[in-house]
Amino acid sequence: MSGKRSAGLLLFRISEGDTEVLIGHMGGPFWAGRDAGAWSIPKGEYGPEEEAEAAARREFTEELGLPVPDGEPIALGESRQSGGKTVTAWALEADLDTGRAVFGTFSMEWPRGSGVLREFPELDRVAWCTTRSAQGLLVTGQRVFLDRLDAHLRDSPPPPSSPPVP
Repeated sequence: MSGKRSAGLLLFRISEGDTEVLIGHMGGPFWAGRDAGAWSIPKGEYGPEEEAEAAARREFTEELGLPVPDGEPIALGESRQSGGKTVTAWALEADLDTGRAVFGTFSMEWPRGSGVLREFPELDRVAWCTTRSAQGLLVTGQRVFLDRLDAHLRDSPPPPSSPPVP
């Protein structure tokens, strides 16, 4: 495996006929004050010793402080981001109370060159957005996952209905 790899989970729910996805605003000083292109699916890097889906589940829990909801993941494939990182994502139909999230943190020198290490949240907030509004919020390299989720939902047959009770 060459280059940095990241994996993540994109939760989705159907609300009043619209597909909504759970995305997070990236924390830290670079993203403060930005909205468009400053959101991400909960994801993180992994090494060759870990399977991508396991990493996606681990990162979800680390970034949101919540267990991964039950459900059958839908593979959304890979996307190469502008910085060269390859992101692999899965969608999972579930609802989640965003008020229960406890965000993971990272440390970095800030301000640059100051020698002072500061801690920042990996995500500073999460929100449910329609796939249409999420298109303008997500970093460019992850927007393809919204298209793939929409295509999957459009092409999937509806769940079987229960037979009528006599």
